[in-house]
Amino acid sequence: MEKYDISSLNEEQLLALKQTEGAVLVTAGAGSGKTRLLTHRVAYLIREMGVSPYNILAITFTNKAAGEMKSRISEMVDGADLIWISTFHSMCARILRRDIAALGGYTKDFTIYSDADTEKVIKEVLEERGINDDKFKKILAIHISNYKNGTLSLSEYERTHEGEEEIRKICSLICAYEDKLKKNNALDFDDLLRKTYQLFTRVPEVLEHYANRFRYLLVDEFQDTNTVQYDLVRMLSSVHGNIFVVGDEDQSIYSWRGANFQNIFNFQKNYSDVKVFKLERNYRSTSAILQVANNVIRNNMSRLDKKMWTDKPEGYKPVLYNAYDERDEALFVAKNIERLVCQGYEYKDIAVLMRLNALSRSFEEAFLSYNIPHRIYGGFKFYERVEIRNVIAYLRIFINPKDDVSLERIINFPKRSIGDVAISKIKNLAQDNSMLETILSPIILNESAIYKKLEGFISTYRELERKKTSLSISEFVCEVIKSFKLREAYNSKDEEDFNRILNIESFISSVNDFENLNPDASLSEFLESITLKSDTDEIGDNGAVTIATVHAVKGLEFKVVFVIGLEDGIFPISRAAKISEVEEERRLLYVALTRAEEILFMSHCTKRYLYHGSQYQAPSKFIRELGLLSLEQPKSAFSNNYSRQAGYGYKENFVPNDPWDNLGQASSTFFDHKAFMQKEEKPQISNVDVTIYKVGQKVEHRKFGVGRIDEISDDGLVADIIFEDYGKKSLMLELAKLEILEG
Repeated sequence: MEKYDISSLNEEQLLALKQTEGAVLVTAGAGSGKTRLLTHRVAYLIREMGVSPYNILAITFTNKAAGEMKSRISEMVDGADLIWISTFHSMCARILRRDIAALGGYTKDFTIYSDADTEKVIKEVLEERGINDDKFKKILAIHISNYKNGTLSLSEYERTHEGEEEIRKICSLICAYEDKLKKNNALDFDDLLRKTYQLFTRVPEVLEHYANRFRYLLVDEFQDTNTVQYDLVRMLSSVHGNIFVVGDEDQSIYSWRGANFQNIFNFQKNYSDVKVFKLERNYRSTSAILQVANNVIRNNMSRLDKKMWTDKPEGYKPVLYNAYDERDEALFVAKNIERLVCQGYEYKDIAVLMRLNALSRSFEEAFLSYNIPHRIYGGFKFYERVEIRNVIAYLRIFINPKDDVSLERIINFPKRSIGDVAISKIKNLAQDNSMLETILSPIILNESAIYKKLEGFISTYRELERKKTSLSISEFVCEVIKSFKLREAYNSKDEEDFNRILNIESFISSVNDFENLNPDASLSEFLESITLKSDTDEIGDNGAVTIATVHAVKGLEFKVVFVIGLEDGIFPISRAAKISEVEEERRLLYVALTRAEEILFMSHCTKRYLYHGSQYQAPSKFIRELGLLSLEQPKSAFSNNYSRQAGYGYKENFVPNDPWDNLGQASSTFFDHKAFMQKEEKPQISNVDVTIYKVGQKVEHRKFGVGRIDEISDDGLVADIIFEDYGKKSLMLELAKLEILEG
């Protein structure tokens, strides 16, 4: 239990905490204790200043961070439940549930569409215009997001993009997309911010209510705010002016979704009497790790002048390893994880971080080979699974009868012989009504063939609609699944279907958990919570090694971190051409390095199989910035002269002093690094004759199940296999342990 103890704060934190009035900017470096400062500031306002919890708003960027903040504050003060502590999107959803009707055309029961739902709406808009072009669909999706993450009207947006190819057509399609969402009484993820901004600007009394209520406003991760979020913050603080923002421009890594780290500098311009405090003491990492991170980030020009420091011991010196290829890199990581666990570390203490999700394949295979429990983040989310999306769609139509996307998803599931022709007829009959409203109206009786197929659905829906108010959330969800026979739609004797049934049971369990934690919540609130939930909220909570992109672990920390794939074209990514783009890539590496508390490994490959081909890789331009290379080391160290030893590749003299010696000297209890490089320590790779595998063969994998070989690399080492349940996977044939079923 965290106790309220402001004496535990350092001098800089204490000065910032006690500056309670006016605008305050805290530039808080990585691991500088900003969460401790934020939670103590809230407690200080309540305990020392007599501020009502009802008058405090705290905004952060992840559900996990919001949950942690709530938990800490509730241990320090009474009445913590009255404080609004949430993400931007959750805050906006809460405001819109109360007041969106003032905008016209929406009700408080609006549906929040997931990425998959919005993709379907975009597809429908394009089909109605006779456009079938995947590239154009992606361009349109980008424009929709860019438009909604700003404050311009659509006509203003069109003018600012004047001269761009087909911009008038794109804006016309955005308008059609907006109309379709409105007809469905639905908002996409970006709408939560934009509609709240529109609500505040068009209905001043709504803004006045919230701006008067929140006397004190705190914003975490301020460098990640976009234009709309920045304006929302300014609006909410317009009455009292007590705004406390915490950010670090060195950790701004979300420009691709509209974040603008310049907001930190804009804040100082927009608030004339702003007080600025710097938090430069790091409580997370050892000095050796921090030195490497400082060496990298100091090369950026667009930053405030600060240097992180710590009074922690130097600790283990970071290791830079040059692998021969991605298999060598993955085995290097796997073998070290085994040794670390033998020395007392837990799997959950360890993270493998990468710039691109595409690099995860070799680690998944190596970890399976070594029986290392792991979880990959950024892949297929639980709530995006087909069977779960079907259940959610059924629940949505009981909350929002105008939601055609959800109705169309389940109108023929389980099978009712309702095809495209019947759906088209229903849409034509609907006119200004929704599909569900049309199905439930007498007009459907004129289409006897369709009515006969939907008669059971209609009677079941009406019966459940009558029961809805008398049942708890969990009871109603179970009734929906039972009444529409959603379990029976799957064959329990088929392994894939059996797993889907188990997933439905897991969904019911998640409903029960939500209900226990929120006894007064509604079904609508449950659906909202899972729509806004990120699969990265659970990182580090499951006893497994984390494999994730750097973006996914922002704000988290691990005792041991492996940063892999430090190669030009990967990290920094190839599309980073402008100075500002390279600086963002450098910030991303800084974030990766500063996730490590005790031990840091970094690696790059001489040769890597990526995008259907093996190619030689140049080391990342950031490697020289780490400070691990001797200043006297010749540039020829970056040449293609490689040595091989015990199955592990490295560039001769690439690291001037053997990193294993450096790390080994740090602690005699740490594992024997030199033994790792000896022949008897070579990881065991199965002696599989990879020539037995052919394109077109049906094979079985112990995790991914049955699939068919789609393509084999030129060197015969890697195969692309299309699995029935997991889609396409690229696997190393020596490690995959595939059983040939036919072909």
